[in-house]
Amino acid sequence: MNPSPLLSSPLAVNVLDAQSLLAAFGVLGVGAVMFAETGLLIGFFLPGDSLLFTAGLLCTGTADRGVRLSLLPLLLTAAAGALAGSQCGFVLGRRAGGALLARSRSRRLHEGARRAEELLGRYGYAKAIVLARFVPVVRTVLNPMAGALGVPVRTFTVWQVAGGLLWSVGLILAGYALGSSVPDVDRYLLPVIALIVAVSLIPVAAEVVRSRRAAKTEEAGG
Repeated sequence: MNPSPLLSSPLAVNVLDAQSLLAAFGVLGVGAVMFAETGLLIGFFLPGDSLLFTAGLLCTGTADRGVRLSLLPLLLTAAAGALAGSQCGFVLGRRAGGALLARSRSRRLHEGARRAEELLGRYGYAKAIVLARFVPVVRTVLNPMAGALGVPVRTFTVWQVAGGLLWSVGLILAGYALGSSVPDVDRYLLPVIALIVAVSLIPVAAEVVRSRRAAKTEEAGG
């Protein structure tokens, strides 16, 4: 008798693959990844967007992946992990300042920190905190950056809760809606996940284009 995927060894898990994480850890794994990606700088590489979407799709039972998740526990666990992680990151940033980032040699992480600081300066606290949830890496580093830059605790908490619920619950329900409405959606799972990842990178690409245009405008004016 073959062992259930839910009982597969964590040592064989590919942490960059949403389906592998879900097969190994189920709903609890989603909560843990949400916490790590939004609260700990070492979690910046985790597949938050695709994990949430795939988890929602697997709640429908239409995808033949050997994993079936329950929607309500998934929503509660994902939201709890995302909100607690964000608040934890903020507290760490307030206490440690820029020391945590200074110790990291990851160029991607430092680039995310720069974009996070730009978001806070350009859009203001409320809008930046909500928007950051939908930008990979930025959603990891904005929380400690907000703490280090002295964003008021109440302001941060209110808007990170709003953004966290919109992001986690929204993506799960989007996956659930697709799985409920598209027959044999399992055949298209990988392309759909690729699309989700591509869409999540649009804000990053738009910000790069904007920065380059701004730089060219400054050069022309200078």
